Amino acid sequence: MKNLIFTIVVSLISTLVMAYTTVARIKVNKVIEEPPRPLALAVITPKIEAPKVELIVKNHDKFLEDLGFRESSGNYKAVNKYGYLGKYQFGRKTLNAIDMKHISKRQFLSSPELQEEAMQRLMLANYKSLKRYVKKYNGTVVHGILITKSGVLAAAHLGGVGNVKKWFRRGIEFKDANGTKITSYMKQFGGYNLDI
Repeated sequence: MKNLIFTIVVSLISTLVMAYTTVARIKVNKVIEEPPRPLALAVITPKIEAPKVELIVKNHDKFLEDLGFRESSGNYKAVNKYGYLGKYQFGRKTLNAIDMKHISKRQFLSSPELQEEAMQRLMLANYKSLKRYVKKYNGTVVHGILITKSGVLAAAHLGGVGNVKKWFRRGIEFKDANGTKITSYMKQFGGYNLDI
């Protein structure tokens, strides 16, 4: 019974101490924290860098651009050491043959439009002369070269129609004054889709 009384007294004293103590009454502010995101829910999108792809369309305009660049770096005012003129390096005989004999050197070099017209006339004239060869051999290999219309016309621009015909008939390779072969033009300018 002593124990029971002792327990009651201790309980009463503790209750009184707690009721009148200020330490127990300190206000505690709540701390609100966002719960951390579980790693499984985090979406990580990796940055993928694809190589830049440039689509090159080998059409009529691209053919003229590339041929002009090969001939003169695209310079309409260019004159080489042999006297060939403009972006496409026309000789006087060629200009006369395409009915531009009345055009002076100065007029020709100062007019990109005249030079483009001359190139179109020459391509049409060359195609007319070589049409039979183009139709017969287009898409086939002759003397180790894949034949295309654009390659044949580029070769004719470099070496003339007669030299292209000799090459088809007998495999005789023509080189210009700089040592450039007509077959190099057939390869380099093959596969363009021309509007003629």
